[in-house]
Amino acid sequence: MTDPIFPYDIATVRADFPVLHQEHHPGTPLVFLDNAASSQKPAAVIDAMSTYYRQSHANVHRGIHKLSEEATAAYEGARKKVQRFIHAASPREIIFTRGTTESINLVAQTWGRATLGPGDVVLATVMEHHANIVPWQMLAQEKGFSLQYVPLLPDGTLNLEVYRRWLHELPVKLVTVMHGSNVLGTVNPVAHMARLAHEAGALILVDGAQSVPHMPVDVQALDCDFLAFSGHKMAAPTGVGVLYGKRALLEAMPPWMGGGDMISRVTLAGSTWNELPYKFEAGTPAIAEVIGLGVAVDYLSALGMENIHRQEQLITRYALERLSEIPGVTVYGQAEQRGAVAAFTVDGIHAHDVAQMLDADGIAVRAGHHCAMPLHDLLSLPATARASFYLYNTPAEVDALVTALYRAKQAFA
Repeated sequence: MTDPIFPYDIATVRADFPVLHQEHHPGTPLVFLDNAASSQKPAAVIDAMSTYYRQSHANVHRGIHKLSEEATAAYEGARKKVQRFIHAASPREIIFTRGTTESINLVAQTWGRATLGPGDVVLATVMEHHANIVPWQMLAQEKGFSLQYVPLLPDGTLNLEVYRRWLHELPVKLVTVMHGSNVLGTVNPVAHMARLAHEAGALILVDGAQSVPHMPVDVQALDCDFLAFSGHKMAAPTGVGVLYGKRALLEAMPPWMGGGDMISRVTLAGSTWNELPYKFEAGTPAIAEVIGLGVAVDYLSALGMENIHRQEQLITRYALERLSEIPGVTVYGQAEQRGAVAAFTVDGIHAHDVAQMLDADGIAVRAGHHCAMPLHDLLSLPATARASFYLYNTPAEVDALVTALYRAKQAFA
């Protein structure tokens, strides 16, 4: 029977994830709370990749034999699933990459390199993941444009007054912003930010690594120009991700990597490019991983992204309530709209020691700067511990986290 507070039976869902049914240490069950870094995979995804390698492995797009045709159908079928999942207008707007980082770098090295120059401004935010800072810093050093960072308010939300003013006062060509913070949990109002950016004549790139796995995302409703996300955070394999781009933008952008499959014709004098999306998919792709991503999309869609979001909101709210009971524990980020993340510190204990103590009790959390060093510098923190939740986490696991934190505090008393 489904727990009355949850939209689906979590026990049934947990049965689909083999890794959750093991002992972390002898006699200690695994409590996996490191989902913002990478989620676990259901058996259906693992089995689909194994089946491909056992029965249908061949290169895609290049063969007329049965195995190649089967592989191509599965690969392109996954593209259509992703298109429907994020409500893109066409499968041609779905570019497969290795993940969010590569997707952002692709935009920087194609649209950015062709468009940005001295006098231009790119707006990012103080809360960004390194993957949405470093590529723009590298390109700015080469091309001479300015990179500015929208500041935060005390509750961990963006200062939208500054954002609005900068769009009006500065020659902004691009806004690049994370949809959800992997530290503060803040869910940024990207649809509103996109409208303001477009009114100012700027484009907007959304880092969806912490939103697409957790809530319904409609790129047409958001009206974002680009959206980047990773498979491994949404029950899919590592090594595969997506760049969504509006078709007109992608058509106008030059290719990034050269090689097979991205060409239309090659002569010794020069080359012409393939149509979308293949112009940006040079070489043999991660075929098994893309197939796994397609099955993960099926899995999430069957549960329903609204249901997943509701379940995570309930778990996160419960976790924040329980963590607030522990003396000396500080949780960062107080945004009303927040994702399934709780980054915290424990008075007198370094975050790495907290994580190590929790690991001894079978609880996997992340400790460090979470690829958000500028944000931690702003908070005057060397590191935080981070518990992050996904569609299979339970209140009992939150209770185990709290019990282990009390034990850690006693050990350091």
